Amino acid sequence: MTQRTLQHSITIEGKALHTGQQVTLVLHPAPVDHGIVFCRKDLEGRPTLKPGLDATGDLVRNTSLCKDGIQIHTVEHILSALNGCGVRNAFLELDGPEPPVLDGSAKGFVERILATGIQDQGVPQPIFVLKEALSVIEGDRSIIALPYDGLKITCTSLDDRGRHTQHFSIDIDQNTYIREIAPARTFALYEDVESLLSMGKIKGASLDSGILLKDNDILSSEPLRFENEFVRHKILDILGDIALLGVPIKAHIIAIKPGHAINATFTNKLRKAYTESISDSLNITEILKYLPHRYPFMLVDRVLSIQENSLVALKCVSFNEPYFQGHFPGKPVMPGVLQIEAMAQAAGILMLRQVSAAGKLTFFMSCDKVKFRRVVEPGDQLHIHVQLHRLRQNRVAIASGQCFVQDHLVSSAEMMFTLQ
Repeated sequence: MTQRTLQHSITIEGKALHTGQQVTLVLHPAPVDHGIVFCRKDLEGRPTLKPGLDATGDLVRNTSLCKDGIQIHTVEHILSALNGCGVRNAFLELDGPEPPVLDGSAKGFVERILATGIQDQGVPQPIFVLKEALSVIEGDRSIIALPYDGLKITCTSLDDRGRHTQHFSIDIDQNTYIREIAPARTFALYEDVESLLSMGKIKGASLDSGILLKDNDILSSEPLRFENEFVRHKILDILGDIALLGVPIKAHIIAIKPGHAINATFTNKLRKAYTESISDSLNITEILKYLPHRYPFMLVDRVLSIQENSLVALKCVSFNEPYFQGHFPGKPVMPGVLQIEAMAQAAGILMLRQVSAAGKLTFFMSCDKVKFRRVVEPGDQLHIHVQLHRLRQNRVAIASGQCFVQDHLVSSAEMMFTLQ
């Protein structure tokens, strides 16, 4: 999986659900590792706010962000749309405190995203692969996450009075999200309207921006889009709220009576588990325990993060590298073969850690699909991304590697190793 952004900017106008203001949201493409960032361009200094668990605010009938006095309400629908479409990098400008609600679903956002196009940025996207079950239980509400090869959400929803019970389970990918989840609209009970208004909410609500339930009557500008539209919208909200994690996840999420508050608690627990999973980093002293290489052939300075089958390492390219004396005088360029060697050393660390092969060595068997795209010069920082694809009998491994300088892919290769 690689990082993705928008092909072009998108402008979306409409009324906000809770504040009732007429607002304009502009979505811009963003560079690699930028993430999703909001900008309140209506405020002095055009302050920005990056969605995250340290920035959550009001969680009653919406997910709000609040940090350093900046507030943005009802971000779950646009975050769900971006998450469902696989867009990881975007800059969102708002001229008010809340995105437009449109029809109360993510459908309008998704249609505009697809119309402008999605750009693959070629840089690996970190993924949280859940390894152990975790859960959050609050009274009669609960969310459980189990290990799963993909993203699946099973949800049971009902209101606080035990009515309108619905159940739905779905494997989420871009196609199923667009078709089965994005069109599901938000809803409210008629008897809750007065209390919500007294709280200063739903000032911009109408039968065009959601569904109103009065006893067993469905009040909206159009019929239900799905027989179980309510539970599908709950799944839409879950996908928007877990976007606060900042990385996609592989897990089976089982939710009973989810809401924004318990979704935030659950996502916070996911964040702690993810942070622990990537806490591994290695300094040069620790790297030397895995690799036999020494000066002048040690081409990994630090391991930044390690997940089960992937690793990110750093090589700081200094003018003092001995090969620059002859490659080339007057125009120092890092040899491409040494970039491949840096990828191989990083992949060797990953393989040796995975099989716990103390005292063993990894040897190249083959190298394929090698590409060099840009020169690497003194002063560059080479970020080395490697992924282990196959490990046979703990002896033979197949891996891929990519080297980046800033946001630019400079080289890539597929490699095979043997352990001896």
